[in-house]
Amino acid sequence: MMEESLNDKRIAVLLSGGVDSAVVVHELVEKGLKPDCFYIKIGPEETEEWDCSSEEDMEMATAVAHKYGCRLEVVDCHREYWDNVTRYTMEKVKAGMTPNPDVMCNRLIKFGAFHEKRGHDYDLIATGHYAQTEIDDYGRKWLVTSPDPVKDQTDFLAQIYDWQLKKALFPIGHYMKDEVRQIAEREHLVNAKRKDSQGICFLGKINYNEYIRRYLGEKPGDVIELETGRLIGQHRGLWFHTIGQRKGMGFGGGPWFVVKKDVEKNVLYVSHGYDPATAYKQDFPVIDFHYLTPLFESESLPNRITFKIRHTADYLPASLEKVSDGTFVVHADAPIHGVAPGQFCVIYDEQHHRCLGSGEISI
Repeated sequence: MMEESLNDKRIAVLLSGGVDSAVVVHELVEKGLKPDCFYIKIGPEETEEWDCSSEEDMEMATAVAHKYGCRLEVVDCHREYWDNVTRYTMEKVKAGMTPNPDVMCNRLIKFGAFHEKRGHDYDLIATGHYAQTEIDDYGRKWLVTSPDPVKDQTDFLAQIYDWQLKKALFPIGHYMKDEVRQIAEREHLVNAKRKDSQGICFLGKINYNEYIRRYLGEKPGDVIELETGRLIGQHRGLWFHTIGQRKGMGFGGGPWFVVKKDVEKNVLYVSHGYDPATAYKQDFPVIDFHYLTPLFESESLPNRITFKIRHTADYLPASLEKVSDGTFVVHADAPIHGVAPGQFCVIYDEQHHRCLGSGEISI
């Protein structure tokens, strides 16, 4: 495999205020490169109403850029985020699905809206993602997993376009998280001990259910036990529940698992027990498959693959059956808990080395 040459390349770094992107700047400067830094501003719509850590993020980003003598520019992508990512999220949850805003944020904002505003002036856009790339013998660029299985973020990048992948640079993707922290402490970076952000990117401390309630409100309906048809209680809106959920249900006589949603009738179906068989699926269709790196006509996705349906350290083994150009059926080797329509199924090769792309689960 060929290495990507960085000499004479104009590089933009997306600085978030976190330790990962700070070490990205350090790594590039160590190589004798002089990147320009950008802070993408995506605050809440009414700052006083929503508790947000963006001010602290901005201070950290400024300190890091200053330390390395890099210029820092703030790029406002607020409107694009709330228009595009929020619209995508709300349309999906309203249809009873389980979307992933972080996945679409990478496609639409970090490598999308930012590119339109400033990124087009640069050859490469560097981020603090735990991911790697490699160039094959034909000059094609592939997304490759990080050695840190817990932190690997290739699943969050599995919907970016191939032209975005061509411009993407992941300078810390070959490290374990502990190594990144050690570099930050050794270099006395201001955010060396800062905690990793949790939850949806750019929402800060905003609770996901509050985020949904703000746009969709509440829509109460019945909660019914799938096996018996017995009325268990009322839900406040199907969009506050995900398939496979077993916490925060608030119904007596539990534990309960969410196993199905009927959007037309506004009914939430649950199963009783610690591990009901109805909470598992082994075969499911994946539609609108998005290839990260386009295949040649003579190529196809492998029959034996590994996959993820949520952000975990595990790559699950399966066989892949092609139905049509963009539709596949995943036949998992073992039943999977919490398979939900609208989730992205991210497909890797059998060795979970290359991330091949992703599609939406359709049940």
